[in-house]
Amino acid sequence: MRKRLTTATKRAKYAAIGAAVGAAIGGLLSRNAASTGGGVGALVGATLGEKRTEATELVEKVRDADAN
Repeated sequence: MRKRLTTATKRAKYAAIGAAVGAAIGGLLSRNAASTGGGVGALVGATLGEKRTEATELVEKVRDADAN
């Protein structure tokens, strides 16, 4: 349960950061672009958060295997 909660929290954090960056970049163009940029940025951020969490878990497994 803790693993699922950690994954969801990290994914949400990266989604929020991605949305902020996307909205800021889109906001330079127009109000509609800011909205679209925020949505796309959130999607990209959530995807990156998911992949980063999986990579971190893989590195931990390899380190544990090396320690044994």
